[in-house]
Amino acid sequence: MEPWRNRPNNEIVRKVVNELGASLQGHPLAEQARYRMQKWNDPRAKLERKRKRTNAVLTFWLIVISMLGTLAVLGFTGVLGTWAAVTGSIGAAVPAVLAVRSGFKLRELGAARQRLALSPPPPPRPPLPAHISSARAPMEKLHGAEDAMTQLLVQLDSPALTSMPTESVQHARQTAQEASSAIRAVSAQLQAVERARDTAPPLERTPLVEGVRVLRMQLADGVDRYCALVAEAGKALAASTQFQNPAEVLDDATDHMAGLASAMRDVSGY
Repeated sequence: MEPWRNRPNNEIVRKVVNELGASLQGHPLAEQARYRMQKWNDPRAKLERKRKRTNAVLTFWLIVISMLGTLAVLGFTGVLGTWAAVTGSIGAAVPAVLAVRSGFKLRELGAARQRLALSPPPPPRPPLPAHISSARAPMEKLHGAEDAMTQLLVQLDSPALTSMPTESVQHARQTAQEASSAIRAVSAQLQAVERARDTAPPLERTPLVEGVRVLRMQLADGVDRYCALVAEAGKALAASTQFQNPAEVLDDATDHMAGLASAMRDVSGY
């Protein structure tokens, strides 16, 4: 008997899954799956699915109530016997209670939906560029910086941090998303020029090679500046526990992010 067959089944499965995951790391299909999973787990998407389910349940109970109510009316008017009136009246009581309960739940979900609309979460991030693209490394770095920025802003928006105005945090969050979008526009432009370079005739590739080099430098510079802004947000959080004004530090970082977004838009024509 071969040695691997002596191992427990769960260990073999775990090893196969780990090797498969490592081989698919960064693969376009894996990135697309991650993107779709992120969209599915979005709080707004979850709330919308729950609202649709509750609405369907409420519709079902209303249909049951209408059927039993019709039966009761036919019994009271003499079309059917007394049994119909009693059955319809008593039978409609339970669905009525459940319908009211579903109605209150639907109302709560509607209020939660409005709250999410006032502070929408960032859209799901698109997949990373292919490994052969020179935009891959900067965009991987941007993903990590975005995660760090999100965590910092959540901490800065904590109710325990009374020295930080909510408006400043919301403004910083929106400006950070704009800066990320502008950087991604440069990344998309770089990938398009790379594809043009790879398909162009050899004698016409020189200006495209230079264009790729310039865009790669600008993309890397934009990501580095975004990382520096993440550091500023970290300083704002650290200042909240010291004798400094965290709002002033965060506002300065937000102004820098707005300048970064404007500069990257100028680069990409976004």
